[in-house]
Amino acid sequence: MNKFIQKLSAGIIIIVIFGFINLQCSSDNNDGHGFDLKGMDKTANPTQNFYQYAVGNWVKNNPIPDEYSRWGSFSILAENNYKVLKGILENAAKNKTAKQGSNIKKIGDFFSTGMDSVKIEKLGIKPIEMELKNIASIKSRNDLINVIARGHKLNGSPIFNIYAAVDAKSSKEHIATLSQSGLGLPDKDYYLKKDKRSKETREKYVKYVSKMFTLLGYPKAEAEKNANAVMKIETRLAKASMTRVERRDPHKTYNKMSSTKIKKLTPNLDLDNYFTYLGFSTPDYFNVSQPKFFNEVNKMIKQVPIKDWRIYLTWNFINRSASYLNSDFDIANFEFYRKYLRGSKVQSARWKRVMRTINAYLGEALGQLYVEKTFPPEAKERAAKVVVNLKAAMKSRIENLDWMSDETKKQALHKLTSFGVKIGYPDKWRDYSSLDIDSESYIGNVLKGRAFAFKRNMNKLGKPVDKTEWGMTPQTVNAYYSPTRNEIVFPAAILQPPFFNQKADDAINYGAMGAVIGHEITHGFDDQGRKFDADGNLKDWWTKEDGERFDKRAQKIFDQFDSYVPIDSLHINGKLTAGENIADLGGLTVAFTAFKNTEEYKKNEKLDGFTPAQRFFFGWAQVWENNMRDQALRLRIKTDTHSPGKYRVLGPLRNMPEFWEAFNVKPGDKMRMPEDKVVKIW
Repeated sequence: MNKFIQKLSAGIIIIVIFGFINLQCSSDNNDGHGFDLKGMDKTANPTQNFYQYAVGNWVKNNPIPDEYSRWGSFSILAENNYKVLKGILENAAKNKTAKQGSNIKKIGDFFSTGMDSVKIEKLGIKPIEMELKNIASIKSRNDLINVIARGHKLNGSPIFNIYAAVDAKSSKEHIATLSQSGLGLPDKDYYLKKDKRSKETREKYVKYVSKMFTLLGYPKAEAEKNANAVMKIETRLAKASMTRVERRDPHKTYNKMSSTKIKKLTPNLDLDNYFTYLGFSTPDYFNVSQPKFFNEVNKMIKQVPIKDWRIYLTWNFINRSASYLNSDFDIANFEFYRKYLRGSKVQSARWKRVMRTINAYLGEALGQLYVEKTFPPEAKERAAKVVVNLKAAMKSRIENLDWMSDETKKQALHKLTSFGVKIGYPDKWRDYSSLDIDSESYIGNVLKGRAFAFKRNMNKLGKPVDKTEWGMTPQTVNAYYSPTRNEIVFPAAILQPPFFNQKADDAINYGAMGAVIGHEITHGFDDQGRKFDADGNLKDWWTKEDGERFDKRAQKIFDQFDSYVPIDSLHINGKLTAGENIADLGGLTVAFTAFKNTEEYKKNEKLDGFTPAQRFFFGWAQVWENNMRDQALRLRIKTDTHSPGKYRVLGPLRNMPEFWEAFNVKPGDKMRMPEDKVVKIW
């Protein structure tokens, strides 16, 4: 990690940062000094349900807009960013003097083709007819392999996925990675579970697949037959797939093989032919994330009739293209994926959907224009100082752990010291000069964007890892930790209220962005992140005894979240969400440790009737205020590594003595875990 001056007090650092950043912000409640007092439900008891107490009225008074499946602080902040991005896109489209080949020209042309719904309707499937004919012409296994390769280049991940990734055991290098894929439903369980909702989803899915084939011109009976063929292939892929919990374990998904060995495992894939078609040499080594899956794929390549592969690949291509075609395809796609699975009632405005597409394929070009309008260069340096403050707090937490040996502490502190930090936007912007965007076809530009992204990724093979590369665009309202790079990243878009708020007191900002920063730092030490060393390599740096102590403590948080039932009889999956839950608890604990060093905390003067400690926890609750449709909630519980927002407040706070003291929570109160079940890790 870069070294920053650490002599300033925490209070001064926060004041400097929040007094400087001036971005496009959500509306603030001035009376609440950065916290929405009107959103509180003071009829609730904070010792029994703090989430209801802190944001209950906000939840009650902020119904979900029809276009959304959930609505909360992240969505609101994203909407504010959209307004900035819309202006950028519209200006680019109107710019008649933009130089051919420039990013402005590419953004403007991409936006124009996406917004020209009349032309999109007129063209129908004409822009992709050649691709569909190519799939229909498959006659041999060799043809099949070539079309699969083209599908990976243009369309994503039919049957399986391939990409260059950082080698988890040699983090300075890239390795060709093969992983499971090929499903149209969100998860393998949707194909296999026998409950009513799963059965209904499969029925709806088959009808949706059939509908898409009829739109392609197939007779109804043949379309229905095709849909069943697709379902049969995808179900077989699902049965061979790892669960999401299994995929969280980096040891299970690291299976390095020589090209000779992988060819023996999957001779029917004919990898030499596959890579020749792509224009690359066959790599010397692969990481086969799920060997069992590829063993099954190898069998399927030979056993599944060619005619069924034509059907499956046609489906895969049209499903991935539907959102960019005429309204019949677009609406059918929305009806199943957004309306049925997630509960959205109407489509987002067209400009928003086109903007998201451009963000996917020209993200840093758009991001460069975004930060020019919203995030001055000085903000990067000043915001980075608060990360130093949180990092120092984490150092103190590690040094004072009573369950970890000095030997493991030494390694933990070395890893913490080695953290990379990225704030706001890249120092080096992505080069899009080889991406050809024109004014002819929206789906055509999408396919060009995919081909560019695929080639750019695969070109990393044989080259060292570029530490300057970002995994998110600056306009993304999110943050992340990368275990193989051992770095934390905070895009410009998240450095706004309710996370960073120039009008708020230290308590609100530490409870919000401070805890978010602490959350990302803790990811380096969660149940999976802890398995990577300071250099980003998958390597055990723990003593056996300390590893066992960690696992014992982590089991408590697995069990705690397993007990939560947000809807129907669906429990949160404690092991699937473990990393995020550990990071939430660790992030809050680290942020509160840092907050205790501020003058504001030491003075302990009330603001709006609440102590600094109480307001710290209000800051966290406000970050996670949200409403979610039942369909989206069910989908999240089944597939997401993040717990629903409500439980990201209730869960960690029940384990924090600092929270108990702030709100006088006594043993036996719902907001306090029983003594023998309290989770304390970092």
